[in-house]
Amino acid sequence: MDSIVIHGGHRLNGSIPVSGAKNSAIKLMAASILTDQPLLLTNMPRLADTRFLGQLLRQFGVEVTEREGADGQETLFHAPELTSTFAPYDLVRQMRASFNVLGPLLARTGNAKVSLPGGCTIGARPVDLHLQALTAMGAAIELEEGYVTATAPRGLRGAEIEFPFVSVGATEHALLAAVLANGTTVLKRAAREPEIGDLARCLIAMGAKIEGLDTDVLTITGVSSLSGATWSVIPDRIEMGSYALAAAMAGGEVRLTKGRADLIAALTDKMIEAGVEIEPTEDGLIVRRDPTQRLKAVDVTTEIYPGFATDLQAQFMALMTTAEGESLIRENIFENRFMHAPELARLGADITVHAGEAVVRGVDGLKGAPVMATDLRASMSLVIAGLVAEGETTVGRVYHLDRGFERMEEKLGACGADVRRIKGEGDEH
Repeated sequence: MDSIVIHGGHRLNGSIPVSGAKNSAIKLMAASILTDQPLLLTNMPRLADTRFLGQLLRQFGVEVTEREGADGQETLFHAPELTSTFAPYDLVRQMRASFNVLGPLLARTGNAKVSLPGGCTIGARPVDLHLQALTAMGAAIELEEGYVTATAPRGLRGAEIEFPFVSVGATEHALLAAVLANGTTVLKRAAREPEIGDLARCLIAMGAKIEGLDTDVLTITGVSSLSGATWSVIPDRIEMGSYALAAAMAGGEVRLTKGRADLIAALTDKMIEAGVEIEPTEDGLIVRRDPTQRLKAVDVTTEIYPGFATDLQAQFMALMTTAEGESLIRENIFENRFMHAPELARLGADITVHAGEAVVRGVDGLKGAPVMATDLRASMSLVIAGLVAEGETTVGRVYHLDRGFERMEEKLGACGADVRRIKGEGDEH
């Protein structure tokens, strides 16, 4: 497996372009199943997760064409006829979000057989809410030998669905199914993440009827068919926040372009509180910090959007490892999402974890060491810490990183970081 090697101590100065949002792109890709006409997605990231889902879509007969467009990378999806509605375990297990093909397959064809996604290192994240929503819309669902078999021979029908708690995945899945259902579907306690708004707006461009965008109540009036469309994927707020934190950690001045500062307001508020200078721009923001001035420790609590994103918690913890004082980080979204703490401790961080809280006591400096990535966002936290660690830090199992960060070494390297990839022999996937 590949590793990332970082030699710490270099300030970052330059520009980093923000890629299209992974968490939006993969749901937009699933939307291509809903129409027999072409769907062109621009500002597309090239990641392991989009590659995995592309393989799965081809399994159904979707034509997937990656190409360079006038404004960057784009992908054309065309499914004039679905030749299969079976999603095998070997493909679904590689990326949990690929389970969301179930609803679109069911909405368009009336039947689907999709593997359950299996466990997850950052918590159980069950799909019960997904299945309950589809059942409410009239689907007959059977679970057998790790697969979900769903049928709706007369089509899905509108329903009123109130989620017991906010779930991004279940909201997206129900939305993807409801656009072709007969009648009106109302989703209450819906998630409000920007990626859901992006999906809804793309579906509207395809002919869907959706009201209540960016609120916790979505009303979908089903239509008989959807058309094709051209849609630009929104900027990746998690990538943008991660590089903002990297710049704050290393010091210097970095301009993040092709992004939207409003998508990470909860993060930048905390960074300013810690002593980082943030300047919003027309297409992103500028991050400045004098590395000779120590940051101040601040507390954060992860919350549903627009609160502090759980996907930025690990990276923010890395920033706090050398801040002055003691910070308390509360994780309210996923259980078991502090597995990066022992790895940061290998670099010299002082972190105590108890249940859903982590206390980070700032130390004077970190020292390089071999560390192991445990999940996607944790891998970036180790890179961020490595930027200031004395000596050499080697981050192993970076296939996690490749799921969500496009050309990370190139982007940081262009700003002066000493970071390189060492190719491994094979991959445990």
